[in-house]
Amino acid sequence: MTTLEIWELLSYVVTVIGLPLAISVFIFEQRKERNNEEEEVYQLLSDNYQAFLKIALENPDLRLFANEETLALSAEQRERMFIIFSMLISLFERAYLLLYEDGMAEKQLRRWRSWEDYMGEWCNRADFRAALPALLRGEDPEFSGYIQKLAASGQNA
Repeated sequence: MTTLEIWELLSYVVTVIGLPLAISVFIFEQRKERNNEEEEVYQLLSDNYQAFLKIALENPDLRLFANEETLALSAEQRERMFIIFSMLISLFERAYLLLYEDGMAEKQLRRWRSWEDYMGEWCNRADFRAALPALLRGEDPEFSGYIQKLAASGQNA
């Protein structure tokens, strides 16, 4: 076998084996990178929710973690509650826009369900549900419809 034939044979080997292998490795790395980016987004959102919970804990007079509606609040307390609820809606909308999509893969769906649980818990509060129309002004229409449906289903449960 001549040198030229050896080089030709090696080029066929690269074309038949090496190129598909390189494409496969590239696709695998791209998926891995996308998964890492999705995980990072989820972690940042989770960190933001933890920061929100700290703010809620710093306002015990609002009884934000009580199951029943907080009655007899002063004007200042109602304003603080509305601001805290606004922060929460902003966070929920960000989670919706970044994590929710139709036809999610199982891992994406698990991440989304944790946020859906958070939303459902807050939508079970009567004062949060009552504030939703004002809180949702100017928000993404798809998100608004989603959380309103969630609030309506939680109210009937």
